[in-house]
Amino acid sequence: MQRTVSQDTTSEEFPLSLKFQIAQLNFLVGDIEGNARKIIDAAESAIGKADIIVFPELALTGYPPEDLLLRDHFIRRVERAIALIVARVSGIHMVVGYPLWQDDRLYNVAGVWRDGNIIAEYAKQLLPNYSVFDEMRYFTPGHEAVTIEIKGVRIGLTVCEDIWEPEPTAMSRAAGARILLNINASPFHLGKAPEREQLVQQRARENRLPIIYANLVGGQDELVFDGGSFVVDAAGELNQRLPYFQEAQGQVDFDVDQLTPCPGELAIEPEMEEVQRVYEALVLGVRDYVRKNGFKGAILGLSGGVDSALTLALAVDALGAEQVEVVMMPSRYTADMSNEDAIAEAEALGVAYRSIPIEPAFQAFLSMLSEAFAGKPADVTEENIQARCRGIVLMAISNKQGRILLTTGNKSEMSVGYATLYGDMAGGFAPIKDVPKMLVYQLCEYRNRVSPVIPQRVLDRPPSAELAPDQQDSDSLPDYVVLDAVLERYVELDQGVDEIVAAGYERDTVERVIRMVDRNEYKRRQAPPGVKITRRAYGRDRRYPLTWGKGY
Repeated sequence: MQRTVSQDTTSEEFPLSLKFQIAQLNFLVGDIEGNARKIIDAAESAIGKADIIVFPELALTGYPPEDLLLRDHFIRRVERAIALIVARVSGIHMVVGYPLWQDDRLYNVAGVWRDGNIIAEYAKQLLPNYSVFDEMRYFTPGHEAVTIEIKGVRIGLTVCEDIWEPEPTAMSRAAGARILLNINASPFHLGKAPEREQLVQQRARENRLPIIYANLVGGQDELVFDGGSFVVDAAGELNQRLPYFQEAQGQVDFDVDQLTPCPGELAIEPEMEEVQRVYEALVLGVRDYVRKNGFKGAILGLSGGVDSALTLALAVDALGAEQVEVVMMPSRYTADMSNEDAIAEAEALGVAYRSIPIEPAFQAFLSMLSEAFAGKPADVTEENIQARCRGIVLMAISNKQGRILLTTGNKSEMSVGYATLYGDMAGGFAPIKDVPKMLVYQLCEYRNRVSPVIPQRVLDRPPSAELAPDQQDSDSLPDYVVLDAVLERYVELDQGVDEIVAAGYERDTVERVIRMVDRNEYKRRQAPPGVKITRRAYGRDRRYPLTWGKGY
């Protein structure tokens, strides 16, 4: 599918260079008018500096717009915004991602606009329908290569997933493309950035074609788009990389004869160590969820444990200390060192804090339930009541202040149900929901290398929910080193019992962990959203039935 209104074929004189600008920007899903203004501002700032400016996939709507695409009014707003931008901006070619309704079908397109004209529209050929992606629910795939000509150079267009398989790039090359543009909304997970760079380098070498890879940046619900847009030459050599996790406009100029990037202001943003990359993804995810949803700030319960310590550091780095408040809610089982460490963390990060003991509320509930509990021994019920007392306190303050409540549970706990519904699971956003326990420790150590904000004692002491005398997590769970390894194989790699046992883990432990994961799906369905950082996160990334015949 290609709609052509006019073609720029200025080829009488070859200038020295063909100038591209990559607009790696943070767009808000559904804010079509605001996104249009952002596109106009970026394009106008590039006039005179670049011949063509490239925006990410579905920049006009934000990504992913999901079922907003099913609303006729939404598509009409897109059409009005396109008309506004095309009429407003002149003097530069623009490559913009947006949904196109044509011939009773919806396409995910890269459109090229110039001086009031829509020059071409390329429809994405490969629609991902795995992991967090659900594009076949909305879009019809395209089947044609589309190229445009600027200053005598033919440029090919592709969209995101098209670069992951050989055919679309080869089709573009066969259609005469000498440079390829690939616009993206590629979400972050562990190992993703180097993986996609290596893939694009491979495509460049296969086709002897320079590739400009423009990626989205920003948080959207549980997804984080990490930016890191880049350029590779026809030999697959990296020539430019924009920063990760922040907006940027980067320029690359190509020699029109050799089609190689011109020397000059090219810059390759350095790679990050993986733990830093995860930390920055979590910070961006928290910041954009809170701000894009209009909350005044955040609150959380601070226990003196490692999970709440990490969550506090993330919140402060995302929002600023003045926008974060913590509440300590000691129980009869809370150790003095937990209170001391919680205060030390709050003071180190400069946040407001208060202490509200839960004993009066706990006693009130025990009194109310005394008849119902008569003759029954204390068990996990009383532990859950304490957690729910805390949830009530935190939600009340959240409601009163208009600040979002951040929960502090990690992926290991969420996997096996080591969390209390309407207690420590109560809240609006779960920053470390997809962070396994051992990675929690690595992230805390990384953050302390930036500046020491988490007492070493918090990292050294055995983890405990402190809801019963001398309680430790190891009373209920396997060692976290083992637990995380088994969970990775079962949840992320879809391995079964026999495969995990063959990898060296005890069958009893494996079967026990898997049973806990499966029977606690109902809890995870009621948990708040959180940032995806692994290859397989709970939520839109892993969809299991609540009721099924579990066979191992």
